[in-house]
Amino acid sequence: METGRSGRDTLDECRRHNLPGFLGSYRHQLDSQGRVSLPAPFRRGREREPFVLLKTQPDALSLYPEDAWAGVQDELREMSRREPRFRPQVLRVTADAVQVSPDAQGRILIPERMRKAIALGSEALVVGAINHVQIWHPETFESVTSATDEDFDRLMETVFA
Repeated sequence: METGRSGRDTLDECRRHNLPGFLGSYRHQLDSQGRVSLPAPFRRGREREPFVLLKTQPDALSLYPEDAWAGVQDELREMSRREPRFRPQVLRVTADAVQVSPDAQGRILIPERMRKAIALGSEALVVGAINHVQIWHPETFESVTSATDEDFDRLMETVFA
């Protein structure tokens, strides 16, 4: 897995061309309080901006900047209005979400319940996911993303052909 510099260069290149996005992956240690550093390219221009942290899938946490979270919030609100049967699930999502802001060193606190939910130990993989950031246990990420299959091949052909 390629980490560090290539992701940073890619995101910087996107920003120079006004392309939004979180790209690349970075391994970071969690400190004893459960804080993890956000990579500098993910913080650039958002140093004190709040993010929303929540569990959106079984194996990872998602971290949304304000602008991306606004779109998710609108979608959740519309889903609740249009499909009343989803209201309990929308409440479940928002009840477990927390607002976090990077401290002066660029770290965010991951609550213990969220760390336990994805079996996060002393190390985290912080992954750019275009409009948000995902936080994974490094081995889980490798396991989930390493298999190449027909769906992956089809995705690559559809998007990059």
